[in-house]
Amino acid sequence: VQLQASGGGPVQAGGSLRLSCVASGRTFSRYVMGWLRQAPGKEREFVGAIYWSGGSTYYADSVKARFTISRDNAKNTVYLQMNSLRPEDTAVYYCAARYQVVSPYAAEYGYWGQGTLVTVSS
Repeated sequence: VQLQASGGGPVQAGGSLRLSCVASGRTFSRYVMGWLRQAPGKEREFVGAIYWSGGSTYYADSVKARFTISRDNAKNTVYLQMNSLRPEDTAVYYCAARYQVVSPYAAEYGYWGQGTLVTVSS
């Protein structure tokens, strides 16, 4: 199983970025794809997730109404559209996969991508 995240980079506060996560190596139809992030000196935290099947989404309160998760089944790709970015959104963003049920806990995700750094300057 491979998860390949990309799309991070520097951005000014108020700007936007779209992260991508390409999944390969198995069928993910019964999986939940999560986005989690880890800021310097902090624990990894849940950002949001999407069910491959059905497309239901869930978000942390801190990103609701600013971030949107979507998927393209044909491309086996999950996206994290981030708008109205704030300096506190600066972190390494990871995509991760968990079987069947969404979870806000990083430890419950069994598959991880390598992370992509997002740096938001004020």
